[in-house]
Amino acid sequence: MHDEAITAAREWLAEDPDEETRKELAALLARAEEGDSGSLADLGDRFSGTLRFGTAGMRGRLGAGPMRMNRAVVIRTAAGLVRHLERTLGSAAGLDPARGLVVIGYDARHKSAEFARDTAAVVVGAGLRAALLPGPLPTPVLTFAVGHLGAVAGVMVTASHNPPGDNGYKVYLGGGYQIVPPTDDEIAAEIDAVGPLSSVPRPDSGWQVLDDGLLDAYLARSGSVLTEGSPREVRVVHTALHGVGTGTFREAFLRAGFPEPVPVPEQAEPDPEFPTLAFPNPEEAGALDHAFAAARAHGPDLVVANDPDADRCAVAVPEPGSEAGWRMLHGDELGALLAVHLVHKRARGTFATTIVSSSLLSRIAQAAKVPYAETLTGFKWLCRVPDLAFAYEEALGYCTDPAAVPDKDGITAALLVAELAAELKLAGRTVSDLLDDLAVEHGLHASGQISMRVDELPRIAEAMERLRSRPPQRLGGLAVAEAEDLAAGTGGLPPTDGLRYRLDGDGAVRGARVIVRPSGTEAKLKCYLEAVVGVEGQEDLARARRTGEAVLERIKEGLSAATGL
Repeated sequence: MHDEAITAAREWLAEDPDEETRKELAALLARAEEGDSGSLADLGDRFSGTLRFGTAGMRGRLGAGPMRMNRAVVIRTAAGLVRHLERTLGSAAGLDPARGLVVIGYDARHKSAEFARDTAAVVVGAGLRAALLPGPLPTPVLTFAVGHLGAVAGVMVTASHNPPGDNGYKVYLGGGYQIVPPTDDEIAAEIDAVGPLSSVPRPDSGWQVLDDGLLDAYLARSGSVLTEGSPREVRVVHTALHGVGTGTFREAFLRAGFPEPVPVPEQAEPDPEFPTLAFPNPEEAGALDHAFAAARAHGPDLVVANDPDADRCAVAVPEPGSEAGWRMLHGDELGALLAVHLVHKRARGTFATTIVSSSLLSRIAQAAKVPYAETLTGFKWLCRVPDLAFAYEEALGYCTDPAAVPDKDGITAALLVAELAAELKLAGRTVSDLLDDLAVEHGLHASGQISMRVDELPRIAEAMERLRSRPPQRLGGLAVAEAEDLAAGTGGLPPTDGLRYRLDGDGAVRGARVIVRPSGTEAKLKCYLEAVVGVEGQEDLARARRTGEAVLERIKEGLSAATGL
């Protein structure tokens, strides 16, 4: 195995177009050839396969080798995408130029701009047209651009909320929809068929760099999610978490008539090192500490955080008496709030979420007599729901304008929650008051999650096999009433590597649900939990919350033992 990795590394080194990764690989290869065990293991990992499309595109650590993100991988991926377009749309020579446009966006991570230019060069070299966004911009702007410009495809170079040393590559086809099976496998086969990099034409120019008119069009559309004449008096502290969201967020709020958001100065500017964060994800503990400090200084109504590519939205509300003074809403809570707000705005169409998100949306939809749907995890599935009006997933992703941006959009989601908060404020109420009303009406839907990180991917497969061969009979003191293996396909859903458990109630708890699946973007096993607790009235909320939290903690303990992680 070591000999194979060394041979593959030498071949890679001979055609690597990036001086930086060539130096890195040459040094690693030299140590490996001297017998250094750590270098041999590193080399084996880098050449153990090739990066593949997952839940939200292709992501990996920066570095040399086919299992890392680098210029060689990007060039091959772009070439595979172009071959797929040629095959599905006709030969490059026969393409109508108006149909042959590929739009390319990028964030501010290390190598993102270079990967975007490499993609543009490959597209132009194949005889299609390429257009780069005018600079590092949020992913929703790229998604919007695909449909707005009538492009046949779009590429967004981003690793979203992954660690600083990662980068990624998301592919959209016409209309701005992320790729799904079998298209991802078809593109992967075309990537595998690409020969030497020298055989891929890559001119030095020929692509277009779009002007600010594209961003203006996105911003003009973003305001359309709001109701004309609705209240706008709500103050917001905003953090971009060192990503690319600050400028677009600020301009969207100002154009919509809201007061200017207060930026968190330490995190407002793009920085690929993410210096104030242990992990650039608003869900991670401590990620909003700087935002909460700014909120204590400025006294806003809401704290809003975008992830680094601004397609996700986190919201925190005042919580007097707590240590921080603020509480970040769970993704399911914000999803329910947005759904209720859209129902009141008389939105028409299907309300959708994923199988790992709260069942509360189904109850809201039933009460409002609007269609409801569930899909597998990921907006590549959600945004394909017919007649979609609103979609969300618990990982802070919200699609509020599917006709223009058929993907999650952290900018328009923030506009809508600000509108909701302003309406409540005018009525002398708060976001927390509305959440209490939902719990009394539909039951308290306590939700939680475990992310079990591992150093070696085989451990995840072992944990899944352990659960399949020895399924738990009880979790958190509740009997497992039903166990479903999602790999077999169930309820009309495509097969996926996951397990779903439905748990019986016990009087205080109406029932519970657990879903376990490998992450599609990181080396971790993800477990999604929900317990539904009946609520007798406002005075019963505190008891219901304690009960829900206790049940979730017991389920977490049971899952840890059952998975062995």
